Order: sequence, then structure tokens, then C-alpha cells
Amino acid sequence: MENDKDIKKEVDVESVSLNDAEKNEKSGTPDNTNETATENETDKLVADLQTQVADMTDKYMRVAAELENTRRRSVRDAESAARTVGMGIAKKFLPVMDALDAALKQTPEDEGIKSLAMALNSAFAQIGIVKIESLGQPLNPQFHSAVSTAPADDEHAPNTIFAEMQSGYMYGDTVLRPAMVVVCK
Repeated sequence: MENDKDIKKEVDVESVSLNDAEKNEKSGTPDNTNETATENETDKLVADLQTQVADMTDKYMRVAAELENTRRRSVRDAESAARTVGMGIAKKFLPVMDALDAALKQTPEDEGIKSLAMALNSAFAQIGIVKIESLGQPLNPQFHSAVSTAPADDEHAPNTIFAEMQSGYMYGDTVLRPAMVVVCK
């Protein structure tokens, strides 16, 4: 029987003509339709995967940017907090400096007071606290607080600082305390 089937297959294969093959191609045989359907599905799958990759890349970039912004913000916040604490501590030491200045005015030859004042000025300079120079300068409301006026003379022009009642100090670019001054009219 196997021989009969083999013979029948041979007959079937031989009975197919070239015309039949061309007709099958034009009419869309099941084999051709399967190939086209598979190609369409593949194209759709590739397009879907490309869309997913683009979406995930976009999400990744947004998360990376957000992480970088958070890092920068935390660094800025830490610096700001440290600066605020430093300014608070510095303000606590300003009365000590005022007392030393007053002591130096009373006894300018006292080496102990001079040494202490120099050490405190050095410590202030190391942490970024500087004295606002006022005498002979024009009045600047950002740095000076005028508490009194005096008549202008030959040595001092109008709106010039004549005397300093209390020293002013800056911490970096921020005024810790404005200088209390007497201004010429």
C-alpha cells in the first residue's frame, strides 16, 4: 500500500502545472496569506516594542533629571542650613567683639586686650566675618544705620560718615549687623 501512496503522490505532483502555481500566487493561497500575516504581525510587534522602548527611555530620562535636581536641591539646602547656623553663632559673638572694642578704647596699651581682640578678629576672618569699614565712607543704607547727624566741616563732605557708634559686620555677602554711624549733613 505504501507504494500506491507514493505513486499517487507522484501523480499529484506531476499533475500540477505552472499555470496552477501562478493562479495560486494571484489568488492568495493559504501559504502566501500566512507569510503576509506573519510579516504584518512582526511589523506590528516591532512597532509596539519601539514605542515601549521610547516610553521607557523617556521615563528613565525624567527620573534621572529628577534625581539630579533632588541632589542639587539637597546640597543647596544643606549649605543654606549651615550658613544660617553660622550666622546665628556669629551674631552671638558680636557683643563680645563690641566689649573688646570698648575695652581697647579705655585702655589702648593693654597687651592682653589687644591680643584677645586680634585673636577674635582672626577667628572672625577665618569663618568669613568681616568688619564693615565706615569712617570717611559715604552713607550706604545697606551697610550703615545713621543714628545721628553732625554739621559738615572742611574734612568731611555732606552725607559722609563722621563717626561710628557701633561696628557693623558681614558674613560673606550678607550683613550680620549694620554699622551705627553719625553722618555729616
